Amino acid sequence: MAGTPPRLTETPPFAMDALSDVLRVMRLSGGVFLNAEFTAPWCLRVSIAPNSCAPYLGRNAYLVAYHFVLEGHMRVRMPDGEELDAEAGQSVLFPHNDPHLLGSDLALTPVDGDRVVHVPADGGLSRIVLGGGGARTRIVCGFLGAEDVRGNPVVAALPAALRLDVRNDVSADWVRNTFCYAAEEIAAGRPGSAAMMAKLSEILLVEAIRRYAETLTDEQTGWLAALRDPYLARAVARLHADVAASWTVDALARRVGLSRSALAERFTRVLGMPPMQYLAQWRMHVAAQELRASGKSIAQIAEEVGYESEASFTRAFKRALGMPPAAWRRQRETG
Repeated sequence: MAGTPPRLTETPPFAMDALSDVLRVMRLSGGVFLNAEFTAPWCLRVSIAPNSCAPYLGRNAYLVAYHFVLEGHMRVRMPDGEELDAEAGQSVLFPHNDPHLLGSDLALTPVDGDRVVHVPADGGLSRIVLGGGGARTRIVCGFLGAEDVRGNPVVAALPAALRLDVRNDVSADWVRNTFCYAAEEIAAGRPGSAAMMAKLSEILLVEAIRRYAETLTDEQTGWLAALRDPYLARAVARLHADVAASWTVDALARRVGLSRSALAERFTRVLGMPPMQYLAQWRMHVAAQELRASGKSIAQIAEEVGYESEASFTRAFKRALGMPPAAWRRQRETG
């Protein structure tokens, strides 16, 4: 499995810069946790709790689950009744980790996934074998995890399920073969396979988000809709690229080639808030992640997110999150 994974699609760099930054701040980790083989007819109820992935992922409050179909066909039903089909070379991702049904026939009484998962005693890859002996479907189930995503603009903009189809891409064979290879490597306990799957899982999520954003219409709003607007995409990318800068709406408008009023109107209409309010919220999100994941001092973090003093940062943080940053950090360390 040597070589660099191909890019699945081309996206304007300024839009991807902002998306990459949001995902970077989430500090995603993940990989494969289950290999499943089904024979028709079959129906499975899937509800993945964070502690189910703890042996692979550690403690994470937020999960994105996904199923990649290696062979055969499956149907998916969400709690609201939405149904999707997926065939070999397609994957379905669940950005909010909603419970769902999988099966060849969703009219069957579903089997609870927890009841049929076989966890090897040696800690290798978990496995499900289920069904009535008919047509075969093989899937790899995986995850991405993060400790906390409150305030993350991408997560808030995603639907309950995303389907990604790479069957007609130049990368299709690479993706499918990598999933097969990684599942075998994890099952065998070989080092390095988990890191490879974490990266592949992130690639799948980014690509699914890109393609979902491309389906949005000009009338839709939200963070992902902003990536379709070249001016807003550049504005968001500028703010993310230099979060500590002393931005004003005038300065931002000049950088993206719009008037101050036009940028403010467009930003508020699509993103639901003025540019400087968005920047203030994003600064708090970055600061919260740094408080949780780094040993930096509060003064260092304050400077990195654009505050001239620790006192002004502390006031802003308390307004946004309900407690001072030192108390917020202690709560996360003891929680």
